[in-house]
Amino acid sequence: MGTEHMLSLIIPVYKNEKNLPDLLQAVTRLKQRVSNDFEAVFVVDGSPDRCFELLRDQLPQQQFKSQLILLSRNFGSFAAIRAGLLHANGEHFAVMAADLQEPPELVLEMADVLCKDRADVVVGVRDSREDPFWSGLAARVFWWFYRRYVVPEMPMGGVDIFACNKAFRDSLLRLEERHSSLVAQVFWLGFRRSEVSYARRKRVHGKSAWTFKKKMNYLMDSVFAFTDLPIRLVLRIGIVGALLSIVFGSVVAVARLAGAIAVPGYAATMIVITLLGSLNLLGLGVVGSYAWRAYENTKQRPIAITLNVSSYQGMSHGEHG
Repeated sequence: MGTEHMLSLIIPVYKNEKNLPDLLQAVTRLKQRVSNDFEAVFVVDGSPDRCFELLRDQLPQQQFKSQLILLSRNFGSFAAIRAGLLHANGEHFAVMAADLQEPPELVLEMADVLCKDRADVVVGVRDSREDPFWSGLAARVFWWFYRRYVVPEMPMGGVDIFACNKAFRDSLLRLEERHSSLVAQVFWLGFRRSEVSYARRKRVHGKSAWTFKKKMNYLMDSVFAFTDLPIRLVLRIGIVGALLSIVFGSVVAVARLAGAIAVPGYAATMIVITLLGSLNLLGLGVVGSYAWRAYENTKQRPIAITLNVSSYQGMSHGEHG
């Protein structure tokens, strides 16, 4: 791997106290293979254990350059990654999980792609995952729907780690959004993108902090921040329901006039319930569409991201021939 670009390795840390010795050894091995142009940025995401104290004591003794960042509370891994990217000093940046479930060697592969200028961002794509059956099934279903309706470019198993150059990092940090998905932002930005596949490993130490509550929050942030699909579904159901209620109301009215319905008030009640229910959904869909457009403007994402602007001075008429 070339040495012309400094690599900053971003590592969010949360409840990884038992894993720190293995993590530091893995980072040391990476440093030995990427030359001196290397720094590790550890971001302790308000971890309740002794991660910060242990890193504070051990990092000065390591063979690699490092930064240690402590967040005031647990903001989540995406916020920790953004904090690391903001403070990193390199030209290339890579993200690595502190639990080492992603092979550390993957950082070398991603950095190599960046050094050869084949892409602006490289994402790690899981070939396989050793998860419990129901957890794995839920993940596959979620990512299938996400690819189908929200971000078609998203790999089937999602993305946990990535690497990028400085231009991409700067553009990513411009998206200062709350309750969003960093991974979806990576794909929203575009740029030249490449993929590196890997097999996810079992967690050796500790228990994952990726709780059901955090998964649900991530699901909602990933969907609501990048698509108005729920609003469009409500709108379409309202339209279809209104049409069906008209047909149903006509059938009920005809049946009442024909004497097939003898219960007093039944026809009027059914027509009012079906029609007003459908119109209610239709109204919510219309109002939601306007609210979505207002919400999109509050995010202040750039309308377009310009990678290059070139100007050319054409030859004068006398220079031809």
